[in-house]
Amino acid sequence: MIEMKDVYKQYSNGVMAANGFNVHIKQGEFVYVVGPSGAGKSTFIKMMYREERPTKGDIIVNSINLAKLKTSRVPYLRRNVGVVFQDFKLLPSLTIYENIAFALEVIEEHPKQIKKRVMEVLDLVGLKHKARMLPNELSGGEQQRVSIARSIVNTPKLVIADEPTGNLDPETSWDIMNILEDISNRGTTVIMATHNREIVNTIKHRVIAIENGRIVRDEQRGDYGYES
Repeated sequence: MIEMKDVYKQYSNGVMAANGFNVHIKQGEFVYVVGPSGAGKSTFIKMMYREERPTKGDIIVNSINLAKLKTSRVPYLRRNVGVVFQDFKLLPSLTIYENIAFALEVIEEHPKQIKKRVMEVLDLVGLKHKARMLPNELSGGEQQRVSIARSIVNTPKLVIADEPTGNLDPETSWDIMNILEDISNRGTTVIMATHNREIVNTIKHRVIAIENGRIVRDEQRGDYGYES
């Protein structure tokens, strides 16, 4: 599903955020990415959906080498990759339904199929009854559920979640994790960058730890491994 081969990423300020990443992630795995702030987690995540391009090395996602992918082809890549952000990134002037439908409209999906699929994912995240509301009428946890629904409306093979519980209270964070677990159980690969020690230690999955731009630990059913 995902393979990184000798991946390096150096920014223009000289920071080496990826120093020889070598990773293989199978279809259907749930993987936590942990490490101190500034360790390289966000770079690791962003390179998987071509928000960042590696300085050197190969990143293969769904048989596509992102290091060699033309910029004009990036939107096509992202049709098969769902991304969940810490700050939701919902369009404030659109309803919840419209926010999710937009992802299908841009690929010219049939209107009947759009309605059917949007209501399916809203039902999955428990927000079918709030389809006509605006983002600012929802709580933070509800907005994150909409973000997740939007990320999976195209039925992607890969969902990347960058600190999806970072701005949420503990109870809401568990609700979000239950949704991500459900998505994973349906066969979708989930990669989640997180600082949430309790979640990582409670819901066991593979853990990749990054420090100073290097992968220092890669364990099946690993622990968070850092002090809170």
